[in-house]
Amino acid sequence: MAELARRISKGDNALEWAETQNDLGAALLALGSRESGTERLEEAATAHRAALEVYTRERLPLEWAATQNHLANVLSTLGERESGTRRLEEAVAAYRAALEERTRERVPLGWAATQNNLATALSRLGGRESDTARLEEAVTAYRAALEEYTRERVPLEWAMTQSNLANSLSKLGEREGGTERLEEAIAAYRAALEERTRERVPLNWATTQNNIANALSTLGERESGTGRLEEAVAAYRAALEERTRERVPLEWAATQNNLANALSTLGEREGSTERLEEAVAAYRSALEEYTRERVPLDWAMTKNNLANTLSTLGERESGMGRLKEAVAAYRAALEERTRERVPLDWATTQSNLATALSKLGEREGGTERFEEAVAAYRNALKILTRKRAPLLWEIAQTGYRNASAELAAHRRKQKPLRALARR
Repeated sequence: MAELARRISKGDNALEWAETQNDLGAALLALGSRESGTERLEEAATAHRAALEVYTRERLPLEWAATQNHLANVLSTLGERESGTRRLEEAVAAYRAALEERTRERVPLGWAATQNNLATALSRLGGRESDTARLEEAVTAYRAALEEYTRERVPLEWAMTQSNLANSLSKLGEREGGTERLEEAIAAYRAALEERTRERVPLNWATTQNNIANALSTLGERESGTGRLEEAVAAYRAALEERTRERVPLEWAATQNNLANALSTLGEREGSTERLEEAVAAYRSALEEYTRERVPLDWAMTKNNLANTLSTLGERESGMGRLKEAVAAYRAALEERTRERVPLDWATTQSNLATALSKLGEREGGTERFEEAVAAYRNALKILTRKRAPLLWEIAQTGYRNASAELAAHRRKQKPLRALARR
């Protein structure tokens, strides 16, 4: 394709040259999506921009709109890999430009495809921003797409868009205090599964099972019973029947981590250690593929989650082995979860580490662990402000006060002992 693009000069046949540039861009996007870097994606964006030199809006409005959509797909993929929002903003602008010519009346399915793509870029942006405006826009765009992407007309595209809509509703539900958005998300996932069957599209079915389990797990955390959490565990285990380690190792690891989260929450509610032990096993499975070298931040996240469960287990057991394992896992997580890279995650792990250190300090009786705990809470509170993260701030503030009080009490106890030792 690249050789053909070189051989056909713009002057020989401008339209054929532009078509070849678009084809080249599509091939480079396919390659770039499979590779970890961004070089191929940058080349794809260049190819589509070259095509737009010929495919102008005035001359060929529908070809111009289609190329804007292709360029936006590349920019959205680039934006997903980069930490900022610039590429995603550019993608949104290009999708909106495309929709000026790709109207519902003119090309209904093309319009629906671009609405779906626009919504996906908006949802990614919304995931990075603190307010919910972009996520609300994404929900609106997905619902618009579903006006033409009907189940009767294009069943798999309908199912894909239902699943995408559910993802955005789930993100909104995580940020809001109620359960309405999460209930809507679960309904949309279940609708998607009517067409995304295991027999027809096994990996898409598994992805949707994983996602519905995420929403059920979030709902389960907010409700007092265990029914939703049990449903989440069942859905994660179903997903793992197709999301195998051999087939999709990183997706398998993600689902193992998610399963472990749900098992850990169940274990905390039930009061037994069986679920917590299952959670520890699932986290350790995830870490077989979520290695530090391959996916450092996912590795650190899973280390943090493992440490949370070990800390809960350690609280229930009489010894100190689990708590020491938890402390070691938190410290490992902080090697990648740095303040510069992911400040909120760094602060959360500092607070979690401080909690485990305080529990150890209560059992050991000395001051060293409490001193470390106080230092870790102070680190956490540099980022966890009342305005930025009120619930996490409250947890860290309470922990800091308690650890400081324990440290002061232990120091008072040690004063007479030191005085006796000097006589």
